[in-house]
Amino acid sequence: MAGAMSGDPEGAARKPRADARRNRERVLEAAKAVFSQGGAGASLEAVARRAGVGIGTLYRHFPTREALFEAVYRREVEQLVELAETLRGGASPTEALRRWMRANVELVATKKGMVAALAVVAQNSPELMAYSMDRLTQALGELLARAAAAGEIRGDIGADEVLRAMFGICYAQDRPDWQEAALRLIEVFVDGLRQRREPAPA
Repeated sequence: MAGAMSGDPEGAARKPRADARRNRERVLEAAKAVFSQGGAGASLEAVARRAGVGIGTLYRHFPTREALFEAVYRREVEQLVELAETLRGGASPTEALRRWMRANVELVATKKGMVAALAVVAQNSPELMAYSMDRLTQALGELLARAAAAGEIRGDIGADEVLRAMFGICYAQDRPDWQEAALRLIEVFVDGLRQRREPAPA
């Protein structure tokens, strides 16, 4: 009873931190949607409105526009890495590869919306792109190796080659429906990776 009357100072200290984490995640999710649709020039006020927070809350977490761009991009990369780990534990090798590659189109959509801003961020933080490519290449490489070991896809294609092909598929599209077109081409690309067995000689 005394504990109830005196309150829980530790719990009270934990609650703001939990709220702050939730607010930060809401801002990042809203920024991803806003930048994907409206580009890097979309207002931060629009991000705050979509996240359901005040503009002051946004600036407490991300004091500059560039800090928000970098955080959104890093979060997208880490989510793709986590998705690869999840898929390796469940989906069939080729299906895991297909689902991961389709998810990558979302990363490109976010990145295309921030491409000019990310160029500025990359100048100030040159390790960002190298770090991201290393993480993505490793995640994709493990999915490719798993599918190749199962005999489902050819084993002579590297992760860096597949990533370059994927980025080419996405960045070559500039129409409003580019994501649908890119996803169709991803399906064609995955089919092309499948292991072809030579017919038995007559």
